[in-house]
Amino acid sequence: MHRTHRTLATAGGLLLATALSCTGTAMAAPSPAAPAAPAAVAATGCRPLADAPAQAQAIVNAACSQIGVPYSWGGGSVHGPTYGQDYPGGGPGAHDSRVKGFDCSHLVQYAAWQGAGIALPEGTWNQARWSGATARFTPAQGTAPLQPGDLLLWGSDPANLGSVHHIAVYLGNGRMVEARESGTLVMVSDVRLNAQYAGALRIAGTGQPPADTKRFMTWGTQVGLRPDAGTQKPPVARLPGPTAVDVLCQARGETVTAEGYTNDAWSYLPKYKAWISNIYIDDPAAWLPGVPTC
Repeated sequence: MHRTHRTLATAGGLLLATALSCTGTAMAAPSPAAPAAPAAVAATGCRPLADAPAQAQAIVNAACSQIGVPYSWGGGSVHGPTYGQDYPGGGPGAHDSRVKGFDCSHLVQYAAWQGAGIALPEGTWNQARWSGATARFTPAQGTAPLQPGDLLLWGSDPANLGSVHHIAVYLGNGRMVEARESGTLVMVSDVRLNAQYAGALRIAGTGQPPADTKRFMTWGTQVGLRPDAGTQKPPVARLPGPTAVDVLCQARGETVTAEGYTNDAWSYLPKYKAWISNIYIDDPAAWLPGVPTC
């Protein structure tokens, strides 16, 4: 996993993912476009097209909320569209750094996080091999066992999930929502059961935040979790990379300067029985919204 870069408007931040995905799909780059209005989204048929648990439906609804947003190679994060990266092979996808949108893996990552608080890793190949999957389906099974919210996979070698280069969210009835390639918008498509179809995985059914907590994503690597709201005592644990954490409350503590930012807000993580500086919570606000004071 690549380390992410964080930019702050004031004391909070937004996540800009640098890991590239949906390789080899860059085509013509459009001008940035705004997300489609709800009526336009409904007109596309982007919604759960079969019965599914509420968590799975929420994943679909989050993906469908981005219908009409441009494809951008390397673009997107758990928070929404971002400017992408220029396709290194040149050609019609060479200007995606000027296109604000999603590539396929970041659309899926956004839908999982915004819809269900599920933190997927960066990159199609890592998402395909995600250890948190609650079920897996082979190419031979087709779409018969799938439910809305499942993730569909395509790879250059379908037997090797490390070769997966495209990923999409299943809607049901043989339809899916995807960020397909440069020059297109996030769209509803027919599922392509071709020679590169590598099966599917189910992410719905994973754990939800405990009562009275709110889930956030961290950023950075080897972030220390402390026994109190300060840095004087050794860490009780370290987060190796971006991690979903459930925050119970927050408090003012030691003022910390790190990664170019200064903040005295700390959050308590009951799972770890430890505190984390809010500098390492990926949210635009330094004082986390919706989280009570300890």
